[in-house]
Amino acid sequence: MSYMNRAALPLNNRISIYGVPVMYILYLLLILIAPFAGVTLLFLISVILFLGTRFSGNYVSCSRDVISLYFSLSLMLFFSFILGSSSYTYPFYIALAAFAIAAVGSHNSSFSETIPVTDFESRRSRLKKKSFSIFWGSVFLGIRIAAAFLAAVWVVYWQGLSISYNLVFLIAVIGAVTGSLFESIPSSIDKNISVPLGAGMMMWIFEEFRYWVPAEKTLIALVFSFFLGVLAHRAKIADVSALLSAALLGVLIIVFSGLPWFLLLLTFFIMGGGFTRYKYQYKKSIGIAQSKEGIRSYENVFSNSTAALVLAVAYGIFSEHSLPIIYAYLGTVATATGDTLASEIGTTAKGRPRMITTLKLAKPGDDGAISLLGELASIFGSAVIGLLAYVLGVSDNLLLSVIIATAGGFFGTNIDSLLGATLQKNGLLSNSGVNFLATFAGAGFSLLLYILITAI
Repeated sequence: MSYMNRAALPLNNRISIYGVPVMYILYLLLILIAPFAGVTLLFLISVILFLGTRFSGNYVSCSRDVISLYFSLSLMLFFSFILGSSSYTYPFYIALAAFAIAAVGSHNSSFSETIPVTDFESRRSRLKKKSFSIFWGSVFLGIRIAAAFLAAVWVVYWQGLSISYNLVFLIAVIGAVTGSLFESIPSSIDKNISVPLGAGMMMWIFEEFRYWVPAEKTLIALVFSFFLGVLAHRAKIADVSALLSAALLGVLIIVFSGLPWFLLLLTFFIMGGGFTRYKYQYKKSIGIAQSKEGIRSYENVFSNSTAALVLAVAYGIFSEHSLPIIYAYLGTVATATGDTLASEIGTTAKGRPRMITTLKLAKPGDDGAISLLGELASIFGSAVIGLLAYVLGVSDNLLLSVIIATAGGFFGTNIDSLLGATLQKNGLLSNSGVNFLATFAGAGFSLLLYILITAI
């Protein structure tokens, strides 16, 4: 927002500035005194107002932030009341925390790629490019975490809930990072809808686990993972959305399974980013180089790391099944690493690759094309993950770790090629979808191999 006298702003902008805190106070009072009928009425009003912003040209300009935030919070509160009598509840404190996250960034975000700037003298609008500021991005994220935590604590205290403040802080961090991530992703959806609903859903998921660690461990995990994400952004390996995705993954994996697990996944990102630059000009000259000079986005992060995240969370919750989960985790990280190295190194082979389904000659970079160099690169990358898992203490058996990681990574990499030659080539899956399924396949194969080996 421009640094000018607020009184000089048009009425619409002043409504947006003052309307958010006023609405926030009204909702605090609503939680204290309003029955179900009151929330239902406010929800219906918010729907009407929200539709008005979409279909009325004159009404759109009147405080879009207030109306869209009003709609989002009403939806969450309504959902909370509906589930109040069921076995699954959507707590009030999560709704207020999600709203606080969105309200902090309802006017200007440190994580947006572009921001709208209004020229009041010429009465025309334009888009102004804004570079990501590490300092202000960190400050903004900290404010969001504090706002979410304080809003949630207020409701927890008022309702007398037996919920640890450590858990509240953990989900506040998860929600704030998730909200910032949603804000960094270009989308036609109003940020005041996607941010609170996305943050609220993530906080709800992890609130249901009721798993927490001391607040200082959560804070250290956030600072460490965010710092590494900043380094990746500085090195032009990751954009802002990838930075925030890595920070979210870091917090969750460190909290639920430990720092060595995150370092193992980090090895994949480092090797992947490094080998993307391997003979980059040659790959660019033949049209198979990574777009945006190899800079990763949130899609690259989550398509290759969702399986790892699921297993890391499962390790913390289902500790009685820790060993199978460990080796499945090695398989999924090895698959992501092996596949990336196979793609980035294999495409530079002198001979032409062959299609995995027919073994006919193919062009370098074709979906489903494999080469001997690529297969060897896959084995190498997978074996590195197995070796490093032992060095970091994730696994206590060197031979078993290397065998299972190498086999799982090699299997998952070739499943990736098979899916690329079939589903991706026919337009049924994107590259991210192929990576997503392949990493789960690598985890499943490693798990099965572990069960067979230990059964002998």
